Amino acid sequence: MEAAELLGNSGNLKRRKVINIIMLTLSVISALAAIIPLVYIFFYTAAAGISSINLDFFTELPKPVGEPGGGIANAIIGSIEIVGIGAAFGIPVGLLAGIYVAEYSKTMVANLVKFVTDVLSGIPSIIVGIFAYGVIVLQSKNFSAFAGGFALGILMIPTVTRMTEEMLKLVPLSLREASLALGIPRWKTTLRIVLRTASGGIITGILLAIARAAGETAPLLFTSFGNSFWAESLDSPTASLPVQIFNYAISPYEEWHNKAWAGAFVLITLVFVISLIVRIITKNKFHQSV
Repeated sequence: MEAAELLGNSGNLKRRKVINIIMLTLSVISALAAIIPLVYIFFYTAAAGISSINLDFFTELPKPVGEPGGGIANAIIGSIEIVGIGAAFGIPVGLLAGIYVAEYSKTMVANLVKFVTDVLSGIPSIIVGIFAYGVIVLQSKNFSAFAGGFALGILMIPTVTRMTEEMLKLVPLSLREASLALGIPRWKTTLRIVLRTASGGIITGILLAIARAAGETAPLLFTSFGNSFWAESLDSPTASLPVQIFNYAISPYEEWHNKAWAGAFVLITLVFVISLIVRIITKNKFHQSV
């Protein structure tokens, strides 16, 4: 009996080792399958657009067809303005909604906010652009950076709300109880203790929301529209990097195609930098606080 048990245990051990090797191999293949497309896109875009990148590309306005040179300075500044407006609108709304959902999760209103946030996160961005077009552009009878920022702000809200909610739920209940036991009001406990503890994760969510909104094209086609020159004000048609890339890409001119690739490389690099900042914050701050 003992010999049979030893043989059985040895067979089980070998089987577990084989299964472990198979699953490890599948995991490595899956990881490579996820990484290879990203690496390929990045290097392919860099190879196609790096030749068009120079100082003029970042400092000059687009040139007419047939004229060499030119850049996308207006689109870069326009994107910063539009994303900034969107962040000023979407981040406070998402942050406050996330705080409410996390701190009052058992109320009917909190459940409604959660449901609406989930639905909003699944709405195609072009629908958001059409909504902003109807609410702002048709009413003001003008494309503008404000309209584009409004659309991008709506897209930021679900990400910021859900990330804020999840990060606040990770804060130990003992911290809340200790603060309340010392006589500190609940609103001060939330703002000064709970939020500060979860600040790393919340900042991560905010940066991810900004990175997602910065690359959206469809909403801006209906709102800020685009501009070949510097925008006169935030209430006028404004160029943006995604729309400029789109316009260059669908044109029949080879030079504009090269600039589209260059613009795409710049946009990917910006998103990469934001993602890198997210990783640094997540590693150095969030884990320490939570």
